[in-house]
Amino acid sequence: MGPTAAGKTDLAIELAAALDGELVSVDSALVYRGLDIGSAKPDFPHHLVDIRDPADSYSAADFAVDADRVVTDIVARGKTPILVGGTMLYFRAYLEGLAPMPATDPAVRAAVEAEAVREGWPALHARLAQVDPEAAARIHPNHSQRIGRALEVYRSSGISLSQWQQRGTTGVAATQQFRILQLAICPAERALLHRRIELRFRQMMAAGLLDEVRQLRRRPDLHPGLPALRTVGYRQLWRHLEGQCSLEEAIQQGIAATRQLAKRQLTWLRKWPQLHWLLTDEAGNVCPSGESEVAGSRAAQKPLHAALNYIGLAPM
Repeated sequence: MGPTAAGKTDLAIELAAALDGELVSVDSALVYRGLDIGSAKPDFPHHLVDIRDPADSYSAADFAVDADRVVTDIVARGKTPILVGGTMLYFRAYLEGLAPMPATDPAVRAAVEAEAVREGWPALHARLAQVDPEAAARIHPNHSQRIGRALEVYRSSGISLSQWQQRGTTGVAATQQFRILQLAICPAERALLHRRIELRFRQMMAAGLLDEVRQLRRRPDLHPGLPALRTVGYRQLWRHLEGQCSLEEAIQQGIAATRQLAKRQLTWLRKWPQLHWLLTDEAGNVCPSGESEVAGSRAAQKPLHAALNYIGLAPM
């Protein structure tokens, strides 16, 4: 686990080689075909990548079912499943199970998204606070996907999301089936993470992200209210292509939105139980004992070595 641009994929690929493993993507953007550059889609094989068209929806419940199937198959073939990504709700859904929820109602979802286009997500967040104050307190006013789902649940069932969640979980949690080791990788310094986020976003632009968004925008069945296109970077560049801002403004907004995403991811992780942290310095080494200034320190380790030590294997 870890925030965006933290080095999760590189570490996971090294672990796959060391543990005879297969990677399972835990990323709400990588599931969509055509979202390649802006989602930093890896070249290394991952399960649960490119499994949905961007016009379709994909939920945490869908992921829990798919991940259970894939992990069970990997284990049956004698391999080690390595789940890697930054969509914390997906991790929780798979590890702990989910509360029973009503199925997605396309008509209600479309109505919510139309309201958001007219009035903005903060206005819908205020409406959510009226019917489900507990959920609204947990959800940021600009977190469109979670606001939309919470309103959809209430409007389609007459029962708030919080009330559904209080009914307990269904299915068998992964923690009851397997021995789970949980690691989070992240730069020790926030400024370093922010620099990496900006560098990666500008590298995506140089690699053709604007053209990728332009191609998606040519499809008549796609619009910025869809979950796939609310992904950071895509929605800001879509606004630029609609003439709502300059390209540089869209880039700056995309960088800022990515930093906000990283902040939300870290909020999840700081409360995560049984999590082993790998905090890295500017050279990419793991800092000893949570210290950040360890360049050249004999105690510094590469993330792979630190991860293998935690797992209980000697470094390669």
